[in-house]
Amino acid sequence: LQCRVNSFYVPGVAPINFHRNDPVEIKAVKLTSSRTQLPYEYYSLPFCQPSKITYKAENLGEVLRGDRIVNTPFQVSMNVEKKCEVLCNFPNKPVTLTVEQSKLIAERIREDYYVHLIADNLPVATRLEFYSNREEEEKKKEKDVQFEHGYRLGFMDGNKFYLHNHLSFILYYHREDVEESQEHTYRVVRFEVIPQSIKLEDLKADEKSMCTLPEATGSAPQEIDPTKENQLLFTYSVHWEESDIKWASRWDTYLTMSDVQIHWFSIINSVVVVFFLSGILSMIIIRTLRKDIANYNKEDDIEDTMEESGWKLVHGDVFRPPQYPMILSSLLGSGIQLFCMILIVIFVAMLGMLSPSSRGALMTTACFLFMFMGVFGGFFAGRLYRTLKGHRWKKGAFCTATLYPGVVFGICFVLNCFIWGKHSSGAVPFPTMVALLCMWFGISLPLVYLGYYFGFRKQPYDNPVRTNQIPRQIPEQRWYMNKFVGILMAGILPFGAMFIELFFIFSAIWENQFYYLFGFLFLVFIILVVSCSQISIVMVYFQLCAEDYRWWWRTFLVSGGSAFYVLIYAVFYFVNKLDIVEFIPSLLYFGYTALMVLSFWLLTGTIGFYAAYMFVRKIYAAVKID
Repeated sequence: LQCRVNSFYVPGVAPINFHRNDPVEIKAVKLTSSRTQLPYEYYSLPFCQPSKITYKAENLGEVLRGDRIVNTPFQVSMNVEKKCEVLCNFPNKPVTLTVEQSKLIAERIREDYYVHLIADNLPVATRLEFYSNREEEEKKKEKDVQFEHGYRLGFMDGNKFYLHNHLSFILYYHREDVEESQEHTYRVVRFEVIPQSIKLEDLKADEKSMCTLPEATGSAPQEIDPTKENQLLFTYSVHWEESDIKWASRWDTYLTMSDVQIHWFSIINSVVVVFFLSGILSMIIIRTLRKDIANYNKEDDIEDTMEESGWKLVHGDVFRPPQYPMILSSLLGSGIQLFCMILIVIFVAMLGMLSPSSRGALMTTACFLFMFMGVFGGFFAGRLYRTLKGHRWKKGAFCTATLYPGVVFGICFVLNCFIWGKHSSGAVPFPTMVALLCMWFGISLPLVYLGYYFGFRKQPYDNPVRTNQIPRQIPEQRWYMNKFVGILMAGILPFGAMFIELFFIFSAIWENQFYYLFGFLFLVFIILVVSCSQISIVMVYFQLCAEDYRWWWRTFLVSGGSAFYVLIYAVFYFVNKLDIVEFIPSLLYFGYTALMVLSFWLLTGTIGFYAAYMFVRKIYAAVKID
């Protein structure tokens, strides 16, 4: 389980105090596998069910994540031990799995599925122990502890399948200090499980649903033969331990990393390298520009200066409106929407307001923020569209509100059809899809129109030089001024600033791990903004020096060059880190990755464009034009 979290909880989220013998409800969340990327409901497999199945009302984020939280038949009471109990309420009568059920369980075991349970909103984890120093193994016997999210459904040995049919729950509680006259209260601070596979004959069950666990050395695992019916018992035991961990710090155990120092080193290294390179680029461009402007402003030798450098020669064309101004302003409007949404989400999460204990809160917040940030996206798009001599503001507003969201919705709908076909809980239900469409057309679209209206009415950006009526001829460009070469060159620096964080984000998304390093992420986001701005300014300066004034679209495309490297890294991650071999999981991976790359391209392209636009206006305002 990845990453570390500082103890901070949203005000109003209060801990639950238990007394001895109070019931502690065990709920199931879902089944997940990094090999298929398809979550399933807990009862999609023939587990023992309670007399009444009750699903928790989920928020938008939980639905989109595929969470389907449901009650289970596990009977757990605070600080009450249970040696071994049989589920399904069939004393001396084992559960019989049909051939179809046996095949399904065997298939899920082959696909390496994990089961996710929660107790008092804490996820279950499997403890993984390993020695920290092999040489001092015998002396100190100190063990580092890591946790695996959930527990494995089963395991394979050759071509045989074995199911974990016995769960040994270990729950840790913290005893709260109370007055002497009152009874002690307890709070759950950790939830562990030791999954075991125990053959039916070795689990001796009696008529009271009690069972006896065999000796560790004398038990055989419970095999599941997919070609025939299988008989087995589902059993569990409960063990309680007192812990010094306080309730506010209980998530630290789950989110602790073993390589915190490596992560710190990587982040600091990224910061130093990016700021060093940015400083060098800034010095070069500021010194060069200062010299250029000083020379241009000398009235004596204007003609000599005109021959030396080319960026002043294009002053009559540099603010000439580009082709397709409506599409450009629409994409930049969506980029502003993304920028505002990401900045607020990361900042709020950094303050601890979107902790992992609030399942789905991060995704829900991001969706609603994107809708409401439409007013800012519309405003910037409308003002830029008017600056580029656009007139059809209503069509421009509609394009801004539908172009990027329409692509996202279209790709997600196609992928959702494939997930529906697999009967996965990751499929967005039809009512939720209708609700999202209503949010899009009922909240985002009107807000974009509102922002676009005020942006279009506002005074356009003031350009410091006039545009000539006849466009200047552009000289033949060198090979290194090619767009694709520019994308490759400009993308390296921003990608280098954030590729370490990218690894942890990919692990959280595709390997079902926690990510809670939002402090680091906020720092990396600031570095990304700085590096995108710097590299965009340098690239537009070189382009203008080559007397090529068609910088509007080029700057937007080139500034988003790091998205190309994100795509390359995603392919590398797919080949080297994931064991996906089937078509639909591969389609899901590359479909969602395409959306990530598109969003990242819009974000970085927008940052670079506005940095370059401010730079161009600044330098042409600083020179004397005859």
